[in-house]
Amino acid sequence: MKLIAHYHNPRLAQGAVDYIKTQGIECILRSHDGQQVEVWLERGDEQQAIYLWQQFIANPEAKRYQAASWQTGSTAGLFNYQGQKLNLVQRFLTLNWLLQGVFAVSIIVFITMLFGDANHIFSLFRFSLDKPWAWITPTLIHFSAIHLIFNLSWWLHLGAQVSKRFGLWSLICIYFVTGTTSNFMQFVFVDANFGGLSGVVYGLLGFCWIIGHKNPQQLPLVSKPVVGFMLLWMLFGFTDTFFISMANWAHLFGLLSGMFIAACWPNNQDKREV
Repeated sequence: MKLIAHYHNPRLAQGAVDYIKTQGIECILRSHDGQQVEVWLERGDEQQAIYLWQQFIANPEAKRYQAASWQTGSTAGLFNYQGQKLNLVQRFLTLNWLLQGVFAVSIIVFITMLFGDANHIFSLFRFSLDKPWAWITPTLIHFSAIHLIFNLSWWLHLGAQVSKRFGLWSLICIYFVTGTTSNFMQFVFVDANFGGLSGVVYGLLGFCWIIGHKNPQQLPLVSKPVVGFMLLWMLFGFTDTFFISMANWAHLFGLLSGMFIAACWPNNQDKREV
């Protein structure tokens, strides 16, 4: 794939892409925020695609673009515009069992700690060198609602991106490698009094980031602004700027282990889920 254009209006861009498709050229739209869109060429004449896009830029309101959307049956577009339903439940049900399982267990553990014996629950999931399962179970512990929501949101977003492109087994590998690595290094540098999915989240971030650099011809799994924000958040954690207790070493080594997996990953190893 090749990026050929950007545009600020998803509705109009959808019509342009649909029109280009009627000319025998396959393009798709990609957006990170639902407002700015990227036009990616999948196959076909690049010069002709650029020429057709320039025609659209000159007259984006032309009727042929809306007509093309009706012709291709894509008038609803690929984006959730204001007033449309998000269908979050439906989207969640389409995710694989690992994404759903980690999400559900994390919520159950959090609620149990909130209304039950938090110290006892924590002791069951706490990192321990002599218990193999306890190298990964700290990823399921969260100490506040904000902590839980932040981690699970990124887990579902980045995890879904990885599993759709590379398959479930790839996500399983990244989860366990980055989870055990980040937990162990947090224990080595501090102690066992920590928990959270942040190490895995940063592992997924590092993986998506490096994979994007290795395969610039493909759609990026994560945008540069997101990478920049997450790196700044990690750095701020080391400075204690926000006066929040964070497992900073888990974040760092989760990121590094995810980057290492991506660096070792075969190029163009694309195994989409079906």
